[in-house]
Amino acid sequence: MTIEPHYHPPPEPWRQHRSKITRKWHTPWYFFNWCCDYLAYLLSRWKFLEVLEYLGSLSILLAVIFWFAEGPERIKERHYQAWQVINTAQGKGGNGGRIDALQELNQDGVSLIGVDLMDAFLQNVDLNHGQLNRAIFGSADLRGADFSYAQLQDAHFIYANLRNAHLDHADLTDAMLDDADLTGASLKGASLVGVSLDGIDLSNADLSGADLSGLISWKTIETISGANLSGVHNAPDGFFKWALLHGAIESSSAAPATNN
Repeated sequence: MTIEPHYHPPPEPWRQHRSKITRKWHTPWYFFNWCCDYLAYLLSRWKFLEVLEYLGSLSILLAVIFWFAEGPERIKERHYQAWQVINTAQGKGGNGGRIDALQELNQDGVSLIGVDLMDAFLQNVDLNHGQLNRAIFGSADLRGADFSYAQLQDAHFIYANLRNAHLDHADLTDAMLDDADLTGASLKGASLVGVSLDGIDLSNADLSGADLSGLISWKTIETISGANLSGVHNAPDGFFKWALLHGAIESSSAAPATNN
C-alpha cells in the first residue's frame, strides 16, 4: 500500500488576508482560522508526521496479521471456557449456561463423548450431529432437544424428559432409555441396534404419540416391557405386535396406533 504525502499549500500573508475582512469584529475569527491554516502548512512539511502515517498503516496491517495468527488460540480459549461452564455445573440442576456452552462446542465439531449432564435443564438444546457416545442425560430435562443424526451409542437417558425431542436418524446403539419420557418424540430413522448383552432398554418408557417411521433394528431391542405405546404412529410393520408380545402396554384411553 502506497501512501501519498499530503502537502498543505501555504496560506496567503496575513496582511493580504486581513484586507478581505469586511467587518472588523470578524477579525479575531479570521485570524484564528489563518493561524490554523498556517500551522497545517508547517506540519505538512514535517517528514516526521509522514513517518508516523506510515507507521500507523503498518500497525493496522500487523494487527490484522496477528489477529488471524492467534485465531486457533482464541478458539482453544473459548472451548476451555465452555468446558469450565459444563464441568462446574456437573451434578447440579438448572441450566448454568450449559446450553450455550454445549451448542458452541458442538457447532465447532468438538467431541462431547462421555459428558455428564445428569439432572441438567437442557430444554430445546440443539446438539444435532453431536458426538455424544456414553453421554449421561439421566433425569435431564431435554424437552424439545434436537439430537438429529447424533452419535448416542451407550448414552444414558434413564428418567430423562425427552418430550417432543428430535432423535431423527440418531444412532442409539445400546442406549439406556428405560423410564424415559418420549411423549411426542420423533424417532424417524433412528437406529436402535442392540449389540451388548444389555442391549437397548426401553422398559417403562413413555412413547405416547412418538413418530417411529423408518425405525432401524427395532427387533434387537432387549427390553421394552412396560413401555407405553399409546398413540404411537408410523411404526414399522410388525413393531406394535412384537412390542406388545414383549411386555409393552397401550392405555385403553389413548388413540389407537397407526401403521402397526
